[in-house]
Amino acid sequence: MTKKILCIAIALTAAGHFAAGADAPAPWSPDLGDGTYKNPIIFADYSDPDVTRVGDDFYLVSSSFTCVPGLPILHSKDLVNWTIIGHALQKQVPTEHFDVVQSGGGVWAPSIRFHNGKFYVFYPDPDYGIYMVSATDPAGEWSAPVLVKGGKGFEDPCPLFDDDGKVWLVHAWVGSRSGGKNNTLTLVPLSADATKMIGDSVDIIRGADLGVTTAEGPKFYKLNGYYYIFAPVGGVGGGTQAVFRSKQVTGPYEVKIVLAQGSTKTNGPHQGGLVDTPDGKQWWFIHFQDMAASTQKGNEGRVTHLEPVVWIADGWPVMGNDPGNTGTGEPVLTFKKPDVGKSYPPATPQISDEFNSPTLGLQWQWLANPKDNWFSLTAQPGSLRLFALPATPSLVRQPNLLLQKIPAPAFSVTTKLELTSKSPGDKAGLIIYGSPCAWIGLVKTDTGLRISQTVSRAGANAAAPDNATEAASADAKSNSIYLAFTMTADSRAQFSYSADGQSYTALGTPVAISPIRGSWIGAKFGLFATAPLMPTTAESIHGYADFDWIHVTPATP
Repeated sequence: MTKKILCIAIALTAAGHFAAGADAPAPWSPDLGDGTYKNPIIFADYSDPDVTRVGDDFYLVSSSFTCVPGLPILHSKDLVNWTIIGHALQKQVPTEHFDVVQSGGGVWAPSIRFHNGKFYVFYPDPDYGIYMVSATDPAGEWSAPVLVKGGKGFEDPCPLFDDDGKVWLVHAWVGSRSGGKNNTLTLVPLSADATKMIGDSVDIIRGADLGVTTAEGPKFYKLNGYYYIFAPVGGVGGGTQAVFRSKQVTGPYEVKIVLAQGSTKTNGPHQGGLVDTPDGKQWWFIHFQDMAASTQKGNEGRVTHLEPVVWIADGWPVMGNDPGNTGTGEPVLTFKKPDVGKSYPPATPQISDEFNSPTLGLQWQWLANPKDNWFSLTAQPGSLRLFALPATPSLVRQPNLLLQKIPAPAFSVTTKLELTSKSPGDKAGLIIYGSPCAWIGLVKTDTGLRISQTVSRAGANAAAPDNATEAASADAKSNSIYLAFTMTADSRAQFSYSADGQSYTALGTPVAISPIRGSWIGAKFGLFATAPLMPTTAESIHGYADFDWIHVTPATP
């Protein structure tokens, strides 16, 4: 296909497809509409998920690493259809540390529990320790983080509020930060209010002693007289889900593998949370799959699956399908939805945004603690204004990129941009944050405006310039433009632009996108505005970009 024919093809498909806008169906929906669902239930990077139920409501929390706000809280009525209702962490602490991008750091695998009328989320920062935040309303304001156990190398904490009034915490270890200690689960006694340690930590599970490797991600339960610790073993890409159990909280524990890939394409099925339905008759397990490590080599990161759980006569759970009655299940692709007593309409985490609210949509995150001069939703009502802040040497360390998660294997994104520039070097546009980072946008030059499609290659921890290369460019007829990209199922993005929002022209060739190695997050996409020099104030020297909306739709077939 010649470049001219490709441009015509993009223009024709975009005219009929991109116009669907915010009213288009979601690019991925797990609810099949016939009483069944398909996995993943969330085809997005809600990694290291944990779940709890309060009455008829289910709540999910996941890792957020350096992205802010952190600790996204999702809600569902049926464990299949989820929406974002808030974040438990508005700023990462220590604030001065996370005012700049700390790729791979920040919030690792959290846990969520409800006890005596209060929600608790415990999360680890492997460089600082284990924190706890709490709230009476999971969609409302959460408390400031409390450092429960300070130190380096702790990960994946989970509390247990025992029926005798005692409070316990179990956590794993990060070998790179703990002097090499790993494959170990440690028990910590906590105060009644779960705010501090009240005794010495004790190693209760040593994976090597039980014949397993890389024991991590523990979730703590007490059921029918047993203490159960659900923990993945064997590593993210190809590991399995193990369950450890004991009659005593301190052990000794025995172990059984209850979920493995088996004959399926769902690699490394592990690390998640156990929950029952309101009537207590069904049990379910939510876990992740690392798409980057799968045979599909997806850019979505770690996506969320739902498995049925059956308790067998000897008191062990079996997850997913177990056609050979081995006691070790394998993941389901489709299954009957949980029986929660009624049916609920399809729902998916928010993605499109009209920018009509005075607050940012819950799907958006920055790469560092945000500042007031980064954006405004009131300067141009009905639009998002991003101020052109100074560019960092490496785009992957630009803190004021406004990003959200990749929502499906294939999808399309469009936005309308108006750039008000005051100096050469100002730029703004639509970006995919991954390896590489790639964007399309308007650039202010000494002679006017240019449409640029640029590719930037740098690692997560790169301090040097990121070797940005302009792949293609075109003259801009106006400071107002429509920008788009379509992501295909093989993780390749084609960028395009339009003067009228109807006929789109491809710019550059498709860019293969993968997650940034070492960042622990999937690829993301969103909006940006940068400037070349340090301004005195946000608007006095450099310009700004107004984005009218952003629409995320199914990809053109």
